[in-house]
Amino acid sequence: MSFQSIRRQIETLSPGLTASEERGCIVLRGEVDDWQLAVRAGELAVDKKRYLGVINHITLKGFTQHREKPTIQDTELAGATPDVLIIGGGITGCAAARELTQYNLDILLVESKSDVACGASGANGGVVHVGINFSKKSQKHHYNQRGNRMYANLSKQLNVPFEQKGQTMLCLKSWEKIPVWLLKHKSIKMGIPGVQYLSREALLKHEPHIPDFVIGGMYMPIGGITNPYELTIAMAENAIQNGANIMLNTMVTDITEKDGHIESVLTNRGRIFPKLVINAAGIYADEIAEMAGDRTFTIHPRRGTDIITDKKVGYMVESSMGISPFAIMPHQLTVVPKNPVKRFRYYMKSLLGKNHTKGVGLIHSVHGNMLIGPNAVETPDREDTATYREEVASILEVQKQVAVGLSNADIIAYFTGVRAATYEEDFVVRKGIFTDNIIEAAGIQSPGLTAAPAIAEDVAKWAVDYLSQSTVIERNAHYNPNRQNPPKMSNLDDTARHALIKENPDYGIIICRCEEISKGEILDALNSELCVPTLDGIKRRLRPGMGRCQGGFCAPLITQIIAQHQNVSLSDVRKRSQDAVILYHTTKGGRL
Repeated sequence: MSFQSIRRQIETLSPGLTASEERGCIVLRGEVDDWQLAVRAGELAVDKKRYLGVINHITLKGFTQHREKPTIQDTELAGATPDVLIIGGGITGCAAARELTQYNLDILLVESKSDVACGASGANGGVVHVGINFSKKSQKHHYNQRGNRMYANLSKQLNVPFEQKGQTMLCLKSWEKIPVWLLKHKSIKMGIPGVQYLSREALLKHEPHIPDFVIGGMYMPIGGITNPYELTIAMAENAIQNGANIMLNTMVTDITEKDGHIESVLTNRGRIFPKLVINAAGIYADEIAEMAGDRTFTIHPRRGTDIITDKKVGYMVESSMGISPFAIMPHQLTVVPKNPVKRFRYYMKSLLGKNHTKGVGLIHSVHGNMLIGPNAVETPDREDTATYREEVASILEVQKQVAVGLSNADIIAYFTGVRAATYEEDFVVRKGIFTDNIIEAAGIQSPGLTAAPAIAEDVAKWAVDYLSQSTVIERNAHYNPNRQNPPKMSNLDDTARHALIKENPDYGIIICRCEEISKGEILDALNSELCVPTLDGIKRRLRPGMGRCQGGFCAPLITQIIAQHQNVSLSDVRKRSQDAVILYHTTKGGRL
């Protein structure tokens, strides 16, 4: 499509919108009353063959982005000169930090939130994707395939749960076998092994609780499940063990760039002078690229809500065929739209790699809960992590058709994440184009969890290649990729538990009854390489508060343990960030 055609479409979409060609990109400007018009304009401007990307400056009338900012203001990082500065503590940034510690480099990762994995990396279903719905030419396909193959070994190294028991896409009508066979043919071309159609009878051996209207399904054995925030935290801790530095509550507010070279990076904790910058800033990656003079893309936030059930209904997505190598193991189910026309479009988009979501699904988590979701909703707000009654109800309405017997009483929590989608619907993983000392790792939405380890390999290689131009980079002789977790009482047999309690009685004091978490484990987390002394920090590392009572019994006890360990008042302990106050003052004459 010619630029003139693109411009005409944009100008026709809404009065006042303009399109221009600048530095190899399509740049959009203007103001709209409906955010969907801004998104549509960005989609219309995409031409991957002729342009580097779409830079969408269209704003929504009356909307101002609110961003949670750290309350800390100090000079701890003033004058720091790291070899590599990584901006963003999601799974991509933490994976890159860990990968780079294989070399003798001064590595600094900064994260604006109070913990790593506070964005999309901590708010997704944990699916390790097959990747059948991506274009073979896309970076998503390339990194998903590499990353998928890395997970078995990676999970062992980091001591993080991972199950690779497949994914199934259900079919409702006989004619759906045709697009399924086409998808199977596509999988062969894409190098995805084992994809096959299973009849209802064969599928029942994997999933005995599928509803009566399912006639069969496409089974993809390389699909898997992990815990996304636990994996990100493990990567961060292993990076620290190998010499990296991680600074939380540290936001990049400006970048000084001159003649295509980053000279310094300003944060709320001082100005940094890095040799190289890795942009892994998630939903704010385009703003970092803009500051650095290297922007060729736009992040348009896409929110998605997931629902968590009680463990007692986790069996609804569990296989049970004894002679199968996948027996008695959970895997993901995806149900496509029931409307025949919409279903056909879904398959065709999958064949062409144009689906923006994998579809709302049922996922048996590695901890035994069932996760339901997510949906996909465009939003102007990059931090719109609220949950909405109507969206939850809509997700449940669809999935109750598949999870027969599921009731609202089985739901124990909801959460929403915001995906960092580009208009090209692909990753932006590359060396700097206009700025020489930056590496972009942007647009990392799904399958970012799967792809992150592979992305980190390339980012680390490019970083070393760049730094090697001015100095000799040597291997880290003390690098150890293995991370040993402190003991988890719920995973031990009685003999091991008794021995551990005899050695340290704190392991015998159960704080969270739902998840069987002891005081000793909480103290271990507070003494770890990346201590985050908040309720959510402990929750994300150990799972207290993730059971049926959602912290109703254990939260006061954990607050007290944190206060005692940190030697602070109970009123100083926070739920998440500094603004998330738990206790304000005494009541009824009591003491804090």
